[in-house]
Amino acid sequence: MKLTTVEEMRNIDRRAIQEIGIPEVVLMENAAREVFLALDTLVDGVMGRKICVLAGTGNNGGDAFAAARHIANAGGRPKVFVLGRTEKMTASAAVNFNVICNMGVEVFNLSEERDWDKLLVVLKTADAVVDGLLGTGFHGQLRPEARRLIEAVNKAGLKVLSIDVPSGVEADNGQVEDVAVAASMTVTLGTPKWGLMFAPGSVYCGKLLSDGIGIPRGLLEDPKIRQELLRPESVKEWLLPRPVDCHKGSCGRILVIAGSRGMTGAAVLASGAALRIGAGVVTLACPESLNAIYEAKLTEVMTLPVEDKGRGCFSMDNAEELLSAASGYDLVLLGPGLGRAEETQAFVRAFVAGTDVQVVLDADGIYAFRERGELLAKCRHVPVLTPHLGEMACLLGITVPELKEDLLDFGREAAKEYNTIFVIKSETTVIIYPDGMAYVSNGGNAGMATAGCGDVLAGTIAGLCRQAEAGRQAPAGVYIHGRAGDMAHEAKGNCLIAGDIADRLPDVMQELISCE
Repeated sequence: MKLTTVEEMRNIDRRAIQEIGIPEVVLMENAAREVFLALDTLVDGVMGRKICVLAGTGNNGGDAFAAARHIANAGGRPKVFVLGRTEKMTASAAVNFNVICNMGVEVFNLSEERDWDKLLVVLKTADAVVDGLLGTGFHGQLRPEARRLIEAVNKAGLKVLSIDVPSGVEADNGQVEDVAVAASMTVTLGTPKWGLMFAPGSVYCGKLLSDGIGIPRGLLEDPKIRQELLRPESVKEWLLPRPVDCHKGSCGRILVIAGSRGMTGAAVLASGAALRIGAGVVTLACPESLNAIYEAKLTEVMTLPVEDKGRGCFSMDNAEELLSAASGYDLVLLGPGLGRAEETQAFVRAFVAGTDVQVVLDADGIYAFRERGELLAKCRHVPVLTPHLGEMACLLGITVPELKEDLLDFGREAAKEYNTIFVIKSETTVIIYPDGMAYVSNGGNAGMATAGCGDVLAGTIAGLCRQAEAGRQAPAGVYIHGRAGDMAHEAKGNCLIAGDIADRLPDVMQELISCE
């Protein structure tokens, strides 16, 4: 499913109107009909319900005006409150505004204090609110009148249906500068907007519905739109069937270089996940002084102990040996639990620069390149990096708030400049390719905010190296990991641990294989 930026959706609307010839009022009518049907579901039938409809003077308000007509025709009792000067309405909004006025629907312009008093009275007795105030055009800070209106709606505690975007949420990044409408449900029109996938915007949306409102499918699925929501159907297509004559060596040979004193668990989780997702052979390279721990904890994963002089970490002394060893593997996962000793960081940079094997970098492996991202562009393969927001911001030398303000553009610029696939982890994970293609996953849950979850993800991506189409292991791994986390959450709630997610990986693979 395509996700659009505000500018892309405006361009789709323009093409639908100008190139295809669909009148704007027809698109508005289609939108209003879907809003009405969603509201009818939200309130268990509109008949006899008192509905407070909030509208601005743009096309979002026009959708609200048309929806008010449907509400009235279905036996509902809409009262419409307009914020802004009615003479400034867009042409299509004005058409629908005039219609409801001619129908005798009660309309109030919030220009005088008595109108605000009337709003408060209506909110006390209303059954629900329709939010058609701002739409996708909002950016930055709310005007005082808009803030006042939104605060009044939120304080009323009613069921709220927002049209396209909850008012106060920025559609391109999901950010909320001040306050936003806390919707129970949002009907996003045309395509889902990119920013509605990210907190806090995703939280304000409530249940998110999407409708194409009659826009031709070819416009909504334009290949020039380079953002997609991960869907199980796509992931299933990326998975490769195993031939009858396969063997462990043909199902993926993974070398995991991970762990240090005090962080052995990260190495165990990452290597175990790589094997659990179906890789044929997984070997854990580890500091020799820690090998006994791994021999005790791991059965199916082999270990490759390297001399560490009792320090419990990797150093430049290990580079030559591990570069040689890596040549016998399909992929190297480097980073979980490595530690941040300078000698270890120097080893990471030397290994990544010297290997001819595909590399996945996680955690401390990413830290080695903080503000040195240009070194990644010199890799002999396109590396996959799995940073959380803090690690990504550190890599780019910016703050997390700056990154969240423009995550898509920052991610695309970095992926192109460093020739790297980024898996940027947060409550919503984004996968961005050097060519600008971006996938987003809305799988996962609050219970996955637990130590080791990222190690399992890194191992999952690595373990798919011979089981998914070339270049698709990262998004496939993100989807599978998120779905496994949701399965674990169903059983364990917020008490799940990272190992619970790894245990569910086979269940997700089976689910994908069997899905239609």
